Amino acid sequence: MSTVIPFESPTPAAAIKPERVGVLLVNLGTPDTADAAGVRVYLKEFLSDPRVIEDQGLVWKLILNGIILRRRPRSKALDYLKIWNTEKNESPLKTITRSQADKLAEAISAHDHVVVDWAMRYGNPSIKARIEALAAQGCSRLLVVPLYPQYSAATSATVCDEAFRVLAGMRAQPTLRVTPPYYDEPEYIEALAVSIDAHLASLPFQPEMILASFHGMPKEYVDKGDPYQAQCIATTDALRRRLGLAPSKLVLTFQSRFGNAEWLQPYTDKTVERLAKEGVKRIAVVTPGFSADCLETLEEIAQENAEIFRHNGGEKFAAIPCLNDTDGGMDVIRQLVLRELQGWI
Repeated sequence: MSTVIPFESPTPAAAIKPERVGVLLVNLGTPDTADAAGVRVYLKEFLSDPRVIEDQGLVWKLILNGIILRRRPRSKALDYLKIWNTEKNESPLKTITRSQADKLAEAISAHDHVVVDWAMRYGNPSIKARIEALAAQGCSRLLVVPLYPQYSAATSATVCDEAFRVLAGMRAQPTLRVTPPYYDEPEYIEALAVSIDAHLASLPFQPEMILASFHGMPKEYVDKGDPYQAQCIATTDALRRRLGLAPSKLVLTFQSRFGNAEWLQPYTDKTVERLAKEGVKRIAVVTPGFSADCLETLEEIAQENAEIFRHNGGEKFAAIPCLNDTDGGMDVIRQLVLRELQGWI
């Protein structure tokens, strides 16, 4: 006679609660305070990263600690003060990135097991602190979103480096995904074009040409295989096609060079100066390599380069805002995140 052993039926798949998923938006970083002390801490962390300055040998350490960190923090702090969000006592980059995370959380709130957070690669809130916070909330899966449309080792890769370092110290690691660059995604190009058209329509003048200014990079890095320059060119080409502009009307340039090495050209400031001297009176500048306005867009472009243009004979200068947390900008981030979360939500 056989014996029947009772057993419980397995839980139906539909009744299993989905695992919590963390989404971490990451941008470059910012000082905590707009003074020399805060900028010094930020610059030391930033310029000590071998992804940013690849040769971290003795000569560089002497230059960094003996010259740069003694002189540069004071002048850069004055630049930050020009754009500082005094109401929140923080940089605009921090204000905007927080808002991007809040709006993304609202936009995907139907997926109630998804937790959205944000971090800075350098400064605060740190990637380490936010990954640990997401893990503490039960997120066993993590999507890291580097907020850089174009990939470079000095931006996207160092975000991954830091995420991997954090995970290396965790016993219970979340499963990790990283969003790819979106430099030629149709949604991104469309959002840029709509933003540019709207801003140009609001101006009291018609620009003779537009500069698409991207953050610079030592030419040596591209020679070693970094795809950044090629992706900047692809973004600009796609934007020209969408706007129906000739290459002479939408010109790619590179800003923010540092040190004595050759950087990617043409340089934004030199181009602005040359155009003014050649008789161009009205220009606009868009910065398609930045997902949020920051020191490089609000001070370097909108103030410093505007002054260069006017000083050399130019008359009308417009800095077109980044997509930031606008509806168009958030649509780009939302669609990117939802696509990369497939299978997890």
